[in-house]
Amino acid sequence: MNSNPAVATALAHRSIRKFTQQPIAPEILESLIDAGRMASTSNNLQCVSIIRITDATIRAGIRRAASDMAYVTDCAEFLLFCMDFYKAKTILPEAQVDWAEVSIIGALDTGIMAQNVLLAAESLGLGGVFIGALRNDIEAVAALVGLPEYCVPLVGLCLGYPDQEPPLKPRLPRELMFFENRYAAPNPDVVAQYDAQLRDYYLARSGKDLDWSYSIRKALNEPVRPHMLPFLQKQGLLKQ
Repeated sequence: MNSNPAVATALAHRSIRKFTQQPIAPEILESLIDAGRMASTSNNLQCVSIIRITDATIRAGIRRAASDMAYVTDCAEFLLFCMDFYKAKTILPEAQVDWAEVSIIGALDTGIMAQNVLLAAESLGLGGVFIGALRNDIEAVAALVGLPEYCVPLVGLCLGYPDQEPPLKPRLPRELMFFENRYAAPNPDVVAQYDAQLRDYYLARSGKDLDWSYSIRKALNEPVRPHMLPFLQKQGLLKQ
């Protein structure tokens, strides 16, 4: 099964943060956008818009919002994936887009489309990395690209030809994420084994003593972007 090209591409995924100067041909970019357009979508809402960022000033602004990640400006292409219910409101002004379920649908559709684009890119020899850190200053990003109400910039994608070959990062073992019929609580021994495996990976890659448990503590031990809820509500979403 792993010899299937599509499966092999998915299994070989790694984030690429260093790119060559080679541009991406227009016809390849068009194919990537078409791969995104064909992504699964809930209720045929197709509530996602992609904004290609070619303006150096806008790229620099997004880089500032995203904790000054250099690859935002260094990559050949930067795509901004936006949850977009503005189009729905133009068709149906009374559309009830402020329900929590609608934002869940929009976030899912956006993530699915973004992953479609990245997988297509990787199948063509490109590499990429998602930029969620732009939500650190989501107001600035939305203003930079002129987003209307009911639109939210959820994630960016750096794309280009890889100038590095990082090792595959170990993922959770199946025992911790794949179950049959009923959920199973995590086995502490399996968690410890995975932590040890990931610790070895980070020590070899960067000399840092990190593991999965550390990642959880670092990300979730304090409020996580508390400005997101008021921003979503300002955009006319997530009010009920």
